[in-house]
Amino acid sequence: MSNILIDTDILINFLRGREKARNYLLSVLEDSTIYCSVITVAEIYAGMKEHEKSKTSELIESLNIVDVTQEIAEKAGEYKRREKGHLLELADCIIASTAFVKDAILATGNEKHYPMHDIKKIVVKM
Repeated sequence: MSNILIDTDILINFLRGREKARNYLLSVLEDSTIYCSVITVAEIYAGMKEHEKSKTSELIESLNIVDVTQEIAEKAGEYKRREKGHLLELADCIIASTAFVKDAILATGNEKHYPMHDIKKIVVKM
C-alpha cells in the first residue's frame, strides 16, 4: 500500500466533474492511503462556488487531512529558501513538505510548481 498526497488541482477537477481526475482518484483508492494537506483544504474553499459546498464538504471529510506540523513547516521553509531561482509559492512548499514528511507520492497536474528533487511525484494530465 502506498501513500498518496493529492494536490489541490486534482481535487478541484474532481469536484468539477473532470473525468481524468475522477478516473485517477478511483484508480488509487483501493491500494493507497489518500492524504490531503490542510493547505489544499484552504485553497479549495477559497475557490469553491456556492453550489459546490455540500459536495466539497463530503469530499474533504472522506480524505485523511494532514495538519501543518513544525516538521512540515521547517521543511517548507527549506524548500522556499533553497529554490530561490523559482517563483515558488509558500503554499506549494508546504504541500510538498507534507508529501516528504508523510513519505507520500505527490499527485499533481502542476509539476512545475514542485521542482523539489527529494519527493516522489506523479503528474496527472487533465
